[in-house]
Parts: sequence; structure tokens; C-alpha cells
Amino acid sequence: MSLNQIAFVIISVLALFGAIMVVASRRPVYSVLFLILTFFCIAAHFIVLNAEFLAVVQVIVYAGAVMVLFLFVVMLLNLNKESEPRISATLKVAAALSGGLLFLSTVAGVVKGGGFAEVAEAAYPFTQIGYVDYLGKALFNEFLIPFEIVSVLFLSAMVGAVVLGRKD
Repeated sequence: MSLNQIAFVIISVLALFGAIMVVASRRPVYSVLFLILTFFCIAAHFIVLNAEFLAVVQVIVYAGAVMVLFLFVVMLLNLNKESEPRISATLKVAAALSGGLLFLSTVAGVVKGGGFAEVAEAAYPFTQIGYVDYLGKALFNEFLIPFEIVSVLFLSAMVGAVVLGRKD
């Protein structure tokens, strides 16, 4: 096992720990801090994969700007137990079941399809993946459909946030 693979595994374990703690933390501020840890781990993944530009963008945009905004919103909402909505056990089980099915389908797709890394490496040499011009070509040529699907997902998340945030 090479040094890059060992670093990748360690960073992955740390990222998974941060992601689990985002959901498992009782206090919203701690969840935001664990999310910042997860974003830094993702940036470390980009560095290990020789994509320094993406690592810098990850830190500046997500760990910097977006998470500061999240932290301000969480602090301004003044969340406490009385204002927290009650969620039924059935809804929790349904959410866990759908999340587990999504995870299993993703793992099955990656295992069966061989992953995206082989497709990307076949189109672009591994040492040039992190460059901006290769990133743009790959994003708008080979990965245009996944890029558009993610944009629709972000749009639906924004609409959901607006719906949840409006006052009745």
C-alpha cells in the first residue's frame, strides 16, 4: 500500500467520522463544526488526488463562506428543545431505510460500473486532472449529465430550505 493510499484511507475515515457526527450531534453549532471538518477532509482528498485547484476552491467556498453563513444562521435561529419539531419513529425509520437504500445503490453502482476514476483517467492523464482547463472540459463534456443532475438537486434543496424557513 502506497503512502497516497494510506493517506486516502485515513482522510476517508476522518471524513466519515465528521459526516456521522454532523447528523449525530445534539447541538447545531457542533454539527456545523463537524461539517467544516468534513469539508477540510474533502479538500485533503483533492490534494491527495493531485487536484490542488479543487482543494483551494473547497476550502474558500465551502469551509469558508458557506459554513460561516451556516454558523450565523444557526446562531440567529436560537434553536432550543421547545421549538424543535417532534419527529415520529415511523418517519425516522423511513428516513434511515431510504438513506440505507441510497447508500447501497451507490455502492452497487460504483462496484458494478468500475467507478468514475477509470473513465476520468482514461480521458485525461492522472497528473492533469486537477488543472482548471481539464476540469472544465471533463465537466462540460463527459460529466455534463451528472453535473446537471447535481444542479437540479441543489435547486430542490434551495426550494426546500425556503419552504422550511417560511413562517406560517
